[in-house]
Amino acid sequence: MPPSHLFADRPAQPPEPGAVDALISQTRRLRGEVDAVRRDAVANDDDPQQRWQRALCDLAVHQLDDLGAQLGQLRVGVPEGVAPGTGVTADSEAEVEPVLDLASEPDPGTAYGEAAPARTGSLLSRVGSAEWNLLTDEVSWSEELFQIFGRPTESGPMSLDELPSMVFAEDQPVLQGLVTDCLIDGKPIDGEFRIVRTDGRVRTVHMTGEPVLDSDGCTASMWAVLRDVSELRRSQRAVRESRDSLERSRQIERTERRVAVELQEAVLPPWRGSLRFAHDGPAPLDVAAHYLPAASTGLIGGDWYDALALPGGDALLTVGDLTGHGVAATSSMAMLLGALRGMAVAGIRPGDLMGHLNQLLETSVQPALGSAMCCRYDPVAQSLTWAQAGHPAPLLFRDGTGQALRRPEGVLLGATTGGRYGETETRLFPGDLLVLHTDGLTRGSGAQDDTGTRRLLALGPRLTEARDAQECVRAVVEEFGEEPREDDACVMVVQVGR
Repeated sequence: MPPSHLFADRPAQPPEPGAVDALISQTRRLRGEVDAVRRDAVANDDDPQQRWQRALCDLAVHQLDDLGAQLGQLRVGVPEGVAPGTGVTADSEAEVEPVLDLASEPDPGTAYGEAAPARTGSLLSRVGSAEWNLLTDEVSWSEELFQIFGRPTESGPMSLDELPSMVFAEDQPVLQGLVTDCLIDGKPIDGEFRIVRTDGRVRTVHMTGEPVLDSDGCTASMWAVLRDVSELRRSQRAVRESRDSLERSRQIERTERRVAVELQEAVLPPWRGSLRFAHDGPAPLDVAAHYLPAASTGLIGGDWYDALALPGGDALLTVGDLTGHGVAATSSMAMLLGALRGMAVAGIRPGDLMGHLNQLLETSVQPALGSAMCCRYDPVAQSLTWAQAGHPAPLLFRDGTGQALRRPEGVLLGATTGGRYGETETRLFPGDLLVLHTDGLTRGSGAQDDTGTRRLLALGPRLTEARDAQECVRAVVEEFGEEPREDDACVMVVQVGR
């Protein structure tokens, strides 16, 4: 019988060492860089994108380890004394020189004392060979194949009839098809199946090979190379599963954003441009507002603004902000704003109204914190009565100069039981201008940073020269609209008619 054609032509000779060494050095360097990225990609079970990134890094490391090991074997060539077709030395006491392992050999560019990347196993321990002679029933396995199957060498190699006993029941037809195609039809082998080792561990094995023909063209033997690809398949499966999880998460985010946007649009005032109140009064109001979404998230927050004509001719003016984003925040905002409107129409004063909202938020199924400001404007008396709950004070612009009004007492909504909310009254004159906003508009880098408020106050000359409230809002949006805000924001401008 001719020898396996794996070694039939000539002994394998190592290629030029310089070219292979250069490839090995490049692969080792790339492996180190990928491993550094993997260490930085801290796995967070609550973040699908981080899980996917970490799984990709793990897969890349496994593949680079395989590439490095194969290049190392290419550099070494066939070890001296290895029996053709077996991978085992003729002298049973001799040892085969190990192939390159990227995880264990130091990178020449690595500083002394640096920790080497985690070892994932060398190619030598994951690739074995076998040959089944059909004429003599002789079977030869390499030492590595015994290691892959977890089979003691003294038990001897397994025949083709015995091999399926270690293969998963559902994968046995795969192995049977490979053997049949090779022995009967003379086709090359290329397939994958799972085995249960003698120690109970499950491994995935990739099998490639060809039939060896005799002088009459009949199949005399079958040789194969079997590779343990368990870690590689596990990494590929982790990438696939984390990618699917990421896609599901993104689909949920897109759906939640659409629902939140629709809910917000259904709740916030439908008017666009300016809204005029109290046409018959001595000082009618011109009102305009705008919502600015956060730049750091695609989700909608719980900010609101509203202006409403009340029975008797008064006007309700309010802005507020609930913590959180998405459907939970917008649904809580819708509940709070609906209650606020109802109580204002019923004639409840701003201070008492804040107290009721605080109680409502405390007993809500979805607990949250919120800041709010509620103003009631009397066009006959030209007075603004207002209360606040942990909210920025209105800015009053008069004759081109702006200042923040003094805030009455009031803690955040939902922060404490039985919170007290005071009221204050401010007289407004024709030509006055009020700017109400949520803190996302002017929030700085720290709690004491009032840069945003000072910038808003600096717009005083421009705001007082504006023709209407809508032009004032455009000026504010031009100043703050393009900034990378971490939170949503609302701004409402109220202009007292002359």
